Amino acid sequence: MGFRPTALLLCSAIVTSFAFPAAALDRRVKIVNRTGFTIVEFYGSNKGTDSWEEDILGRGMLPSGESVTINFDDRSGYCVYDFKAVFNDGDVLIRRGVNVCELGTFTYE
Repeated sequence: MGFRPTALLLCSAIVTSFAFPAAALDRRVKIVNRTGFTIVEFYGSNKGTDSWEEDILGRGMLPSGESVTINFDDRSGYCVYDFKAVFNDGDVLIRRGVNVCELGTFTYE
């Protein structure tokens, strides 16, 4: 049996299609606020990260009854994130292990 370039290319294509399936997934999540309070800060960090990174809302806020769509694609390939919402009354809600590749909407109620 000699070297067959076509077999190598086929194997390479198969490995690539299975090695990077998360890279093609949609990581946009609609964050809905139905709490009666305004979300003044929102963070989404890769699960297990020691830092919350930066406030995704920046100078913005998310009033009750409103929503915002956030793209969590940071090119890391991660799908599982921890969320932290800070409200204008001082409450903080943390939700760990949110799979942004499988979830289209996340609602605070």
